[in-house]
Amino acid sequence: MRIDFHSFVILALAVTMTSGATYQRSSQLAGQSFLDAFQFQAISDPTNGRVTYVNESTAEADKLVSVANNKLTLRADYTTKLSSSDPGRKSFRIMSNSQYETHVAIFDIAHMPQGCGTWPAILGENWPNGGEIDIVEGVNDQTPNTCSLHTSSNCTMPSSRSMSGIVSGTNCDAYANGNSGCGVHINDNKSYGPQFNSNGGGWYAIEKRSTYIKIFFWERTSSSVPSDIKSPGSSINTSHWGTPAAYFPDTYCDISTHFGAQNIIINLTFCGDWAGSVYSESGCPSTCVDYVNNNPSAFKNAYFEFNSLNIYK
Repeated sequence: MRIDFHSFVILALAVTMTSGATYQRSSQLAGQSFLDAFQFQAISDPTNGRVTYVNESTAEADKLVSVANNKLTLRADYTTKLSSSDPGRKSFRIMSNSQYETHVAIFDIAHMPQGCGTWPAILGENWPNGGEIDIVEGVNDQTPNTCSLHTSSNCTMPSSRSMSGIVSGTNCDAYANGNSGCGVHINDNKSYGPQFNSNGGGWYAIEKRSTYIKIFFWERTSSSVPSDIKSPGSSINTSHWGTPAAYFPDTYCDISTHFGAQNIIINLTFCGDWAGSVYSESGCPSTCVDYVNNNPSAFKNAYFEFNSLNIYK
């Protein structure tokens, strides 16, 4: 068969891209090792939430962090009623000790925080120079999950691209459109909140390279979960994972300059810039701050439970 030069170049590029999607495991984290790979950030909430982020000793004393059966659980306080003059509801914000550039991270999540007023997130961040990648984020139990990028100026996304998710914004500039970023709604209501939890959770994975960022999601009960997601080994090949839920290419955004090495951050806040601003539209009772103050038992299910986190480079 005759192959002209142009076809040969296309074939060579395709092979290169496929072979470039193989990674070797650098961290295998579960239970105590997961916790040890992170540090608590007892800081003021950058999103102005009705929250008090606590240090590790307080989290342990108040039972906001626990390790059992090789699983890590991080939760908010659900026993204390707050007055308007009290600090915000105690919760967690943890940041990875390591930073990651080109990498793949696989989060096996059994449960995520739920409840009116909640705003949980899993993200990569090194703001402002290294950008922000929201892998898991949502508010007030509103499905589905939203994945988004937040960057400095001159970064936009095509309105049409190869992914299963639905575009919710194309301008990634954090200083435009109220910092909504360039978002993608995952096309699956079981990707977030109570429906995610009642289905046994699932897997989120991010592949971050200098030319693109991909985010994948699989329900716990899906029949199409790749074997190296269900049982992560010493190496993975992302070319077998199919169409991503969210895809952010470098078509109109220089990924390599807008995103640098990032820490992984896992947090839970309440109300604030997003959950508070849309609270009245979410079918939730009272006002956001009053509800968070006066209904501690409503946050009994406001916790993350992680089975594992595997990171590849």
